[in-house]
Amino acid sequence: MEPITQILQPGQLLARGAARHLLSHGFVSVEELVPERGLRVDLMALGPKGEIWIVECKSSRADFMSDGKWEGYLPWCDRYFWAVDAAFPTDLLPEGTGLMIADAYDAEILRFGEETQLAPARRKKLTQKIATHAARRLQILRDPDAGRFG
Repeated sequence: MEPITQILQPGQLLARGAARHLLSHGFVSVEELVPERGLRVDLMALGPKGEIWIVECKSSRADFMSDGKWEGYLPWCDRYFWAVDAAFPTDLLPEGTGLMIADAYDAEILRFGEETQLAPARRKKLTQKIATHAARRLQILRDPDAGRFG
């Protein structure tokens, strides 16, 4: 087992596999992005044509049942997906949403959710937020003390 898979939580492992799969479709992604105050998505992905997808990772039935905020994420993406493992009871997941079966290494898209087009201003705001978030994480990775400067 890879050392990283020993320290990540189950939902983080699902996010890792989903992000890897999205890369094969030309998407880049960031984990735990806050599109607006009070919301934190597990994975926000930016596609090659500027499309924005949100992937929520659920590691168990209890994890899903305790999530009351997922519908608040819908106005912040063009498509919405759940990423769950192969043992998850997928009949719990709402119709009209996308579904990925994932593990720590990859994922497979079983269904695409309904597509809704973001307003151009919101798309621009989210694209800038994704870029800023990713650049900040990279900078802190290279220079752990950079966080205290901003």
